[in-house]
Amino acid sequence: MLRQAGHDTDTVPEEGLAGQPDPVVWKMTQQSGRLLITQDLDFSDIQQYQPGTHHGILLIRLADPSRSQLLTCVRRLIQTEDLESWSGCFVVATERKVRIRHPD
Repeated sequence: MLRQAGHDTDTVPEEGLAGQPDPVVWKMTQQSGRLLITQDLDFSDIQQYQPGTHHGILLIRLADPSRSQLLTCVRRLIQTEDLESWSGCFVVATERKVRIRHPD
């Protein structure tokens, strides 16, 4: 879906990182200069992942974190948000709102 919208994307499985610990996934994401899109709360620590110290994090928090609800949320974000402007930001998206923390 992201590729169809013109975004340059990779997935954890495509990069051979499935099952790897978070620090390995994080390191590869940062080395490739990509926004990390995740539902993993391990990436929610704003002190550890301060805006401006990375290429961006989109944390998706859904009441029903099923694949279909995740796809619905991502589709909505693609249609309504400027994902490119989130570089360096810490973003939390829910069913109802998007909160963006920009670098200081």
